Amino acid sequence: MAHQDSSLSIKVDIQDQTLTLLDHKGVLSCYRISTALNGAGEAANSGCTPRGEHIIRAMIGQGQPQNAVFVARRPTGEIYSAALAEQYPQRDWILTRILWLSGTQPGVNRLGTVDTMRRYIYIHGTPDSEPMGVPLSHGCIRMRNSDIEELFNQVSVGTRVIIS
Repeated sequence: MAHQDSSLSIKVDIQDQTLTLLDHKGVLSCYRISTALNGAGEAANSGCTPRGEHIIRAMIGQGQPQNAVFVARRPTGEIYSAALAEQYPQRDWILTRILWLSGTQPGVNRLGTVDTMRRYIYIHGTPDSEPMGVPLSHGCIRMRNSDIEELFNQVSVGTRVIIS
């Protein structure tokens, strides 16, 4: 499991489409990501990626295989494949691991109509066929499955996440 290092933080750069894991010494790793097609924004039902200071509120998927499919934060028992994608063309695929985010700034990204957690904003795995470095999500932060698994194993509930 994660080594509970409180000096860790995550920086998500919407402009550069990167997620960087940092500790007190500097950069540990940097990943290509995909944020919202609709751009940055905090409003409920906007389909935008929220900005500001967040924390990881919940970590979901420990022990699940890579490409495990999640619906409503629960594993369905399915493993993502091209055939499954063809069967369900409208699904927004949430795969492998979920880091569920919560805003920490009331009125900015927490409570009321701007609540990141109530908007179900995650950092999660996505099909390998999906491009990275291009904003295409419905608000979440998408990562390659191997990358989200690696990140998941290094962070813990309470890890700071800054989205700008």
